[in-house]
Amino acid sequence: MSDVKKVVLAYSGGLDTSVIVKWLKETYDCEVVTFTADLGQGEEVEPARAKAQALGVKEIYIEDLRETFVRDYVFPMFRANTIYEGEYLLGTSIARPLIARRLIEIANETGADAISHGATGKGNDQVRFELGAYALKPGVKVIAPWREWDLNSREKLMNYCEEHDIPVDFAKNKKKSPYSMDANLLHISYEGGVLEDPWTEAEEDMWRWSVSPEAAPDQATYIDLTFERGDIVAIDGQTMKPHDVLSYLNKVGGDNGIGRLDIVENRYVGMKSRGCYETPGGTIMLRARRAIESITLDRESAHLKDELMPKYAELIYNGYWWSPERKMLQAAIDQTQGSVNGVVRLKLYKGNVIVVGRESEDSLFDASIATFEDDAGAYDQKDAEGFIKLNALRLRIAAKKGRLDD
Repeated sequence: MSDVKKVVLAYSGGLDTSVIVKWLKETYDCEVVTFTADLGQGEEVEPARAKAQALGVKEIYIEDLRETFVRDYVFPMFRANTIYEGEYLLGTSIARPLIARRLIEIANETGADAISHGATGKGNDQVRFELGAYALKPGVKVIAPWREWDLNSREKLMNYCEEHDIPVDFAKNKKKSPYSMDANLLHISYEGGVLEDPWTEAEEDMWRWSVSPEAAPDQATYIDLTFERGDIVAIDGQTMKPHDVLSYLNKVGGDNGIGRLDIVENRYVGMKSRGCYETPGGTIMLRARRAIESITLDRESAHLKDELMPKYAELIYNGYWWSPERKMLQAAIDQTQGSVNGVVRLKLYKGNVIVVGRESEDSLFDASIATFEDDAGAYDQKDAEGFIKLNALRLRIAAKKGRLDD
């Protein structure tokens, strides 16, 4: 292991990654650089600096990446109306390529020859971090302690802290949440605890970002979202940066009981996993995006996007953000967004996101054709007869041959 001289660690400042700092030094006799990203997880990241310093770390990176995260990762993903297995809005998945990119960039800046992370050997995140790292720096060494050590319980981690004088302030005294949680500006996730039984309902006090729909206000909230080239640029006429858009939508959505999700998903590593998610802002964005595209996108473009979306979602979920096929799909998706401009009005009420209006200068909706009233000759209904007969031709031929019999 002497070939590893310096490692860049994705560091949260929590129990696991604090142990990893010491374990890397002991096991690999190497220098450790820590990297902590503020992706809008709702907790202060600056305390990680003092914790890293107490562990003897000399090079400490703490960065506010909220704007980059939403502008360059969340928004491009949402242009595809991306959703995994019909429900999951990919809040954890989309954060990993950005973290992987910064790990590699910092490794290059500091002359490190390895990176490390605290993802377990059972989850998807190990795949996402490492696929991203190898795509960006093929020769990098990746150290995944959970696949190497035997510290596979909280008790063992706490004992390690005691034996090595690791100053983890909550190792003994702070009550640990029964859930494994991950948060960023797009969502917060919950796994473990009672959630490991798919039949057991999640406890109400687990949820952190939203009120229950039953407790949401009796008065509906209306908001107007302005789109330019497929991205939200203003709310109620006020221009906002991407990360401020998502922060605002998280707040107003959570206040109205929007965005809770309880699913069993198929992990890339092969197992099924039950998780609960709060994605209030993302839930609102997805509904609004489909509404603005409904009047601005050509039918076949919209339908083709819907056909491509499951593959695009699978690529992101499985960690292939940096792959050539994801980039190819992204280029095709972005090509459709030039006309996705306008305003969508939404009604938020007790867990529901209801589209009540949409308008655009690029709208393809023509009231003179779609009307049920006199269309003044804008549409000749007699044309439909030939259209139907031509489309029925193959069915009629097959029926004569008995091919359509039950």
